[in-house]
Amino acid sequence: MQEWLTQTAAELGRAIDAGDICPVALTKTYLEAIDAHPERDRIYSVVTHDRALAEAEAAKLRATQGQRLSLLDGVPISWKDLFDSAGIVTEAGSDLLANRTPDDDARVLQSATAMGAVCLGKTHMSELAFSGLGLNPVKATPPCVHDADAAPGGSSSGAATSVAFGLAACGIGSDTGGSVRIPAAWNDLVGLKTTSGRVSLEGVVPLCLKFDTIGPLARSVEDAALYLGLLEGTPGPDLRGATLEGRRFADLRTVAQQDLAPKIAEAYSDSLNKLRTAGADVIPLEIPVLEEAMSLSAVLFTAEAYGLWKDVIETTPHLMFPEILERFRSGASFSGPDYVAAWAKLEQARVEWDLATAGFDGVLCPTSPILPPNVDRLHNDHDYYIHSNLMALRNTRIGNLMGLCALSLPTGVPSCGLQILGQPDCEEALLRIGAAAERALA
Repeated sequence: MQEWLTQTAAELGRAIDAGDICPVALTKTYLEAIDAHPERDRIYSVVTHDRALAEAEAAKLRATQGQRLSLLDGVPISWKDLFDSAGIVTEAGSDLLANRTPDDDARVLQSATAMGAVCLGKTHMSELAFSGLGLNPVKATPPCVHDADAAPGGSSSGAATSVAFGLAACGIGSDTGGSVRIPAAWNDLVGLKTTSGRVSLEGVVPLCLKFDTIGPLARSVEDAALYLGLLEGTPGPDLRGATLEGRRFADLRTVAQQDLAPKIAEAYSDSLNKLRTAGADVIPLEIPVLEEAMSLSAVLFTAEAYGLWKDVIETTPHLMFPEILERFRSGASFSGPDYVAAWAKLEQARVEWDLATAGFDGVLCPTSPILPPNVDRLHNDHDYYIHSNLMALRNTRIGNLMGLCALSLPTGVPSCGLQILGQPDCEEALLRIGAAAERALA
């Protein structure tokens, strides 16, 4: 049964379908692994034993009657602690929301449950989702799967580590500036950032409503596609026959390859060669307008985040991790006209991006330009924290600013991810490309 903890969700679903795995036995195996794990309380904020077992019993009955709701009916997953869950504390990693207990599930949790997903519990995250590092001294900082002294990536830190340590078949996270893709990259998972507005945010604790998105952190592209379907109440994209033969990719040079860690630069170069070997054309691309668009980040993200949270934060600011508090408060330095002007410039930049990338099947760059930073130093060195956070999110933020869908894939080199940027609302096409790229990288 221990081998179940490392199988993909799709493999587990097929085994349930064939009668080789019982959903109750599978769920008990996961719950026992969670409870026995030495980092349990650093990864999960709450484990929902009763709910998981009840949902598994229902899945078992459907399986025996030939009435399964989806391929993933009966497969256990985790949820980031900003998705409302009925009767279960949901605090978004912050003492500002201590003991907040919703009456209803978030819309996406309702959808996944209706398709048979088993909820194992809620996972830790960066405070109010406002950091790409995963460091959270207020609640808990999960460990990076490769280095116990390194940050796991955030803000969906526990979502990633729950999968990486074999404590969930998939983790559902959110991504505002890279919060799915960074922890996916640093823990060697597949991370899908959906297009803003595609997946419902109802019942999700917000950070920046114009940029917030939802996506899975999974063991395979197939799993990511299936969980996109569960979040939307559909079977998910069909990946059969996906190929890189004749595909055209842009190798993004502007901003995205500055100051790369040597290990990441080497992994990225090797990945491009593997894609070429599989039949893809990879063409260097400069998009000068991206430089100015990236400079708008401070206005667009912090002003909206502080606007949403100012009243809550300033009531009890001492409850917050000082680095996160400072980042929120930086939004107060921008005026309404600053914010409006920044959005006008960004909309024009998006038009120019679309024109520059229209002839490509995807735009490539390293998911993160840096490797996971040291946790102790992040605690004690303010400048190191600021630099690490900005660098971690630099490349992923391109996808959020340009309004794109995006996918991070493991390259085979620990903590080095390959990012594929797709067109807005083209997740199906992106996942097909990702499935073919996954095979090439393997």
